[in-house]
Amino acid sequence: MKNDKSLPVYGVGPIYGIFVFLITAAGIVLYCTALLKSGEAENSAIKVIFIVSGALLIAAGVAMWITAVLVNRIDQSIKSNSLKTTGVYGIVRNPIYSAIMFACTGALLCCSNYWLLIAPVIFYVLLTVLMIFTEEKWLESAFGEEYLAYCKRVNRGIPFFPRGK
Repeated sequence: MKNDKSLPVYGVGPIYGIFVFLITAAGIVLYCTALLKSGEAENSAIKVIFIVSGALLIAAGVAMWITAVLVNRIDQSIKSNSLKTTGVYGIVRNPIYSAIMFACTGALLCCSNYWLLIAPVIFYVLLTVLMIFTEEKWLESAFGEEYLAYCKRVNRGIPFFPRGK
């Protein structure tokens, strides 16, 4: 059942995005200044795996963001106060935040440094905590059972094909 209460247009997205970008930038600066030399991958094959994985995650993040924002037009759903559950929103509940997480994780992987693998864990934990205490409460309040059923089918931050209907 739809509530007349309007949802915030941006939610916690800008906070999450800025925090993730700052951690990513700090990691890259630490890598470039050789302060993380001890965690650098020595084996060239492992470096290639890091770099290829990083490039794929960056591409996936950009594609997911474009799909969520430009193709699926989440802004229209927010303005009309409706729950978006199709398209990319059918495989991940927070594709814009996931896109930021993927692209930044990819950028850090391109540095081929084991210490920087801590950052994606921080990104995911932050995403989870922010969503549980903010947007998920708003959406449950606004859409009730419809939103709860959606949550049972679709993952919060990692794209996955829905779990039954």
